[in-house]
Amino acid sequence: MQKIVNFPFIQEVIKWWKTIQYQWTISLAYRLNFFLEITAPVLVFFFVQYNLWSAIYGDDPELIIKGYTKVQMISYFGWTLIVGMISRGHMSGNIAEDIRLGRISAHLVYPFDFWKYHAANFLGFQGLQLFIATFSFSLLAYFDIITPPNIGHILLASAYCLYVSIFWFVIQFAIGILAFWLSETWILRVIFNLITAFLAGSYFPLEIYPDWFREVLTFLPFSYIQYYPVKIFMGDIHLLPKSILMISLWMIPTILFTRFAWARGVKRYTAAGM
Repeated sequence: MQKIVNFPFIQEVIKWWKTIQYQWTISLAYRLNFFLEITAPVLVFFFVQYNLWSAIYGDDPELIIKGYTKVQMISYFGWTLIVGMISRGHMSGNIAEDIRLGRISAHLVYPFDFWKYHAANFLGFQGLQLFIATFSFSLLAYFDIITPPNIGHILLASAYCLYVSIFWFVIQFAIGILAFWLSETWILRVIFNLITAFLAGSYFPLEIYPDWFREVLTFLPFSYIQYYPVKIFMGDIHLLPKSILMISLWMIPTILFTRFAWARGVKRYTAAGM
């Protein structure tokens, strides 16, 4: 057993796995809080989105708003809930705190890099998010809010959402390490999240925007984070190749910026929070 553990690859896997377990332990420490994390999203959906759009459409089954019937609109927001849980649930608050409070000093000497530690935490978080998303998916499907496609379709769309979540983590990591230069980064996260929600179709389908604006959005990453995954889940599987391509193209400069910011930030780091 000792010989196996001495292999660098095995040691690396153990570090990742232990960090993931640590994230699960923290998340599950308060059972009431975790119970609310599971149930609250669906309850909020029914109290807000379902009632809102039911009131807007009223009892007119023939009313169509920007190409959406009442059933399609409510289904759109049902899928928006699921996609949001998987693709953009992770935030970067702990990254900024580690830098601002000086906790990064320990990571600089640990045999487990700072980004690996937070990436492992992200994977642990995603594991719980998948569980919560599956629970929400089951409830929404049970109440006929969403119509599940075939299993192959679900797996492809879910895999794309997980890919988007990696892109989202890189963005959140980049915002977090701006704490090397800023005393607070929460306002940047809030602004970015609001812009993303507005441009990604979280508040309403992008069909509501003018045609020229939607054309501009096809060159930006926002719609591929939320709107396109929702449409893929709703049956537009032909959108998948373009979505993967665009997220991949935006992933490259985001990673390069993150590496550059990290290298510059570590050089000016003074552990002032210690």
